[in-house]
Amino acid sequence: MSADARAAAGAPAAKKSGFRPDVQGLRAIAVLFVVLYHAGVPLITGGFVGVDVFFVISGFLISTHLLESLESHGRIRFGSFYAKRARRILPASLLVALLTVVAAWIWIPPLLMNEVAKGAVSVALYVPNMLFAVQGTNYLAETSPSVFQHYWSLGVEEQFYLFWPAILALGFWLCRRSERRLLIVVSVLTAISFVLCVVGMAISQPWTFFALPTRAWELGAGALVAFLLRSGAPWLRSVRTGLLSWLGLALLVAVGLLYTAATPFPGYTAALPVIATALLIVGGAAPGGANANRLLGVRPMQFVGAISYSLYLVHWPLQVIPQVVAGEESPLPLWVKLLLGAAAFPLAWLLFRVVERPVIAWAPLRQRSQLWTGAVALAASAALIATGGSSYLLTQEEEAATDVAAAAEAPRPNPEGTDFVPENLTPSLEEAEDDNPTIYADGCHRQEPDTDPSGCRVGDDEDAPLVFLFGDSHAASWYPALAELAEQGKIRLDTNTKSSCTSADLRQLESGVEYTECDEWRAGVIDRINAEQPDLVLLTNYPGAPPELVGGNDDFPAKWQAGLESTIGKIDGPAVDVPNQGSTSAVCLSAHLEDAQECAIPVGEAFDAPLVTASEAAATDSGATFLDLGRYFCNEENCPAIIGNTLVYRDGHHLTAHFSRQMAEPLWKELEPTIG
Repeated sequence: MSADARAAAGAPAAKKSGFRPDVQGLRAIAVLFVVLYHAGVPLITGGFVGVDVFFVISGFLISTHLLESLESHGRIRFGSFYAKRARRILPASLLVALLTVVAAWIWIPPLLMNEVAKGAVSVALYVPNMLFAVQGTNYLAETSPSVFQHYWSLGVEEQFYLFWPAILALGFWLCRRSERRLLIVVSVLTAISFVLCVVGMAISQPWTFFALPTRAWELGAGALVAFLLRSGAPWLRSVRTGLLSWLGLALLVAVGLLYTAATPFPGYTAALPVIATALLIVGGAAPGGANANRLLGVRPMQFVGAISYSLYLVHWPLQVIPQVVAGEESPLPLWVKLLLGAAAFPLAWLLFRVVERPVIAWAPLRQRSQLWTGAVALAASAALIATGGSSYLLTQEEEAATDVAAAAEAPRPNPEGTDFVPENLTPSLEEAEDDNPTIYADGCHRQEPDTDPSGCRVGDDEDAPLVFLFGDSHAASWYPALAELAEQGKIRLDTNTKSSCTSADLRQLESGVEYTECDEWRAGVIDRINAEQPDLVLLTNYPGAPPELVGGNDDFPAKWQAGLESTIGKIDGPAVDVPNQGSTSAVCLSAHLEDAQECAIPVGEAFDAPLVTASEAAATDSGATFLDLGRYFCNEENCPAIIGNTLVYRDGHHLTAHFSRQMAEPLWKELEPTIG
């Protein structure tokens, strides 16, 4: 061993932080993962883990800085810390948010501006992750992805920064200024957060994904790496420790290539990208050339790492806004999404050079009281709230219909549809999202966690035939029509509907986790059907966006047919469904008041032909009846969004309660022969 090598191997582990090119390169990997994933690159199916890499890096760097402050001064200068964080994070994020609001106001349909305004306010208040957690648990919220959805991770980090300095300072004091004892405290807190993350996946995946308590362990893992590198452990000084960075890099690449949207996440699966990042940071701190620092330190990686924050901010609106303009039913081709991803790089560089770096070094803020930074941050947040609110109010002043009325029209086969948005549209475009069957409000429709198989009865005539409605939210869409028949005394109705739970006998995944609540509920309903012996069971489900199945979705039509046959074999009932519009009709119509036919969906795209065939075959082979009501929704060319003066769909594939009620008589014409 040379003298230089011996010196390197024997050098004490550095406690002071400094610029690390390998960490900059790691930032580049993280942001490239995210950008390529959102651009739809087929190979990067697990690119979403780039955010987890950022979490670990942030936890490592912030904790290193805070521990140095505790070591040097015995305390943390909270004002200085928060001022530095504000100058680092807020200028670029708030400017991009403000420009995003303006771009949305110019280009996206007016009906979406309410969601844009909500997102802008949540960003200004540093709680976007909480907004998306709430929206993620609302099954009825079916809108395009928010232009601010990527801000959720900033919300997690900002909330972490709010609490973490105080936790470390208090822990340091309680541990009598012992960093080793503080390490135990941090380890326990990190472990608790990880357990919450794993357990939370079985309770609510959206809250587990977006909430700080269930994601803090990833930043905590970075903090543990900071403690480790400050410990001076002898093995950290070994050249061979650098091999850990190669192991981490291989693991991270494997995760990026092998994870998919069907992977349960975060939960325990998030541990792999977190561990990989920790290995890269630890290995990168080792002396010698055995680590991956040379690869991570190449100039292109350093450039992308430097602009990674700005790149993360700008790339998402560039993908989302053009897609909303094109319409969710018309996915942008891969080459367009790649061009949009490429366009994010020069914009990010400009943001980095003009905003991000200059504000950090801006003398008037750095040299004055931290209160100045706080005041500027509050003013910028207020400006964003004002811009978001103003843009929403401006769109509210725009007309949401023409000044021409349309005649009411009862449902009939081959409807031509109304080619404009009438002033007497029912429900109005603004009210469409909330035009739900009453079973959502009265608790008769079961949400995902609920397994109660009891139903709700409508109709007082004991001599009327008993009809069981059985299925997912599409079954719930038919409730107004069936309730109308029950109120007329033609049937007695028993409702059995549950969100995202098909009545077909299939083992489903919900957010990557086996949907056992669906299996339990379905079995309970079938048992109740066998006990009640109804005159008719009406099955209806939404296979238009096939649920993820345990074991995969290969040859889904065959599995769908087998699942329906299994259920029908235990009961007797016809099956119906409605067209799939692809995107929310009201949103499209708000941008095409004079040409509503632009929002009609071609017949060939409205139904999944193989699944329709499978459903019909399942009914026929099982001796049941297949009810084809598609002719009441579609003509030979398309499926209009407005028939007469009635809006047909409240979102992409659920009927409005108003139109469903109008379908009572056509539905009875189909049902009466099967009952008699």
